Amino acid sequence: MSQIVFVPREVEGGEPRVAASPDTVKRLKGLGLDVVVEAGAGTASRIPDAEFEKAGARIGSTADASTADIVLKVRRPNDTELKSYKEGAAVIAAMDPYGNDAAVAAMAKAGISAFAMEFMPRITRAQSMDILSSQANLAGYQAVVDAAAEYDRALPMMMTAAGTVPAAKIFIMGVGVAGLQAIATARRMGAVVTATDVRPAAKEQVASLGAKFLAVEDEEFKAAETAGGYAKEMSKEYQAKQAALTAEHIAKQDIVITTALIPGRPAPRLISAEMVASMKPGSVIVDLAVERGGNVEGAKAGEVVTTANGVKIVGHLNMAGRVAASASLLYAKNLFAFLETLVDKETKTLAIKPDEELVKATLLTHEGQVVHANFAKAEAAPAEPVEPAPKPKSASKKGDA
Repeated sequence: MSQIVFVPREVEGGEPRVAASPDTVKRLKGLGLDVVVEAGAGTASRIPDAEFEKAGARIGSTADASTADIVLKVRRPNDTELKSYKEGAAVIAAMDPYGNDAAVAAMAKAGISAFAMEFMPRITRAQSMDILSSQANLAGYQAVVDAAAEYDRALPMMMTAAGTVPAAKIFIMGVGVAGLQAIATARRMGAVVTATDVRPAAKEQVASLGAKFLAVEDEEFKAAETAGGYAKEMSKEYQAKQAALTAEHIAKQDIVITTALIPGRPAPRLISAEMVASMKPGSVIVDLAVERGGNVEGAKAGEVVTTANGVKIVGHLNMAGRVAASASLLYAKNLFAFLETLVDKETKTLAIKPDEELVKATLLTHEGQVVHANFAKAEAAPAEPVEPAPKPKSASKKGDA
């Protein structure tokens, strides 16, 4: 009897994305798996149930979760969902475990093998499985679209018989995946674009997209990147110099988009209230890190705030979900690419090998235990005074929001 893959309709946070597509359903069937998709799971991503059926899936209900060997999700399962899963089932999703220790412990208690897709290592063989990149790419695009919608002027320069409309000035803070796509999108829309990041390698990337790079390029800046491509924490002196340069630049911008995120830590504060106050009325700031506390002082999760001086601070949640039809197709391919590595080609069944590189990097819970190194140690450690958490870095991670 074939093992069953269940794709539920997301219930948390109004999530519009879905963890499968008609294409991945066909591929899952090709692996020898049976696929059950909950009715309405793809509706918000413009995938009707009939399309899943044509691809070979059976349309089911939440009750089908109890027989599933594999569950593909967008968001971490809540307590109600966990109770419906059978012990030993593999659940693959974006688990958001940092700061959610109780939820991680609940997954262990439920006896599921929980895989956190956001922990996928950034190596060549795993590029097709990298949900952070696929979703951040779309988030960067949507940030520019949302900024343009809030900015009640044209973005490109327009020369008309009635006069010239100047091009909008857009500043991107954080040049990871989302930042690079924001630059590319803003350039395609005709804006004058500048960008900043503390990683020296970002300068060349920014220039390749036709934008100008902004940074204090001293000796410290030249050594500001780790071997893994992440930003190092900069000295107070450098931070002060960079802040002064940034503040002067922001005051002249029409649109600013911030993308800086650091895994497991609050988002670094990049824009102060004073910087916001220096901007012109009608200017727009889009904060892609608002779900982690925000890069912008005054940003509110899920809201568009208009300040006293007429600046709009956009704090939309789940930016990739705002373009769900595209985001779901990419996310589904990411999950299939990973799941394919877990299925034994001979037996057509799931074969989890905890010591395998990709499994070791992503497996959170297994056989009733929290097994991921970042969380198992904390769970097993005896109660002792906890040292204060390190202060957030002031720079974006490679592969940002």
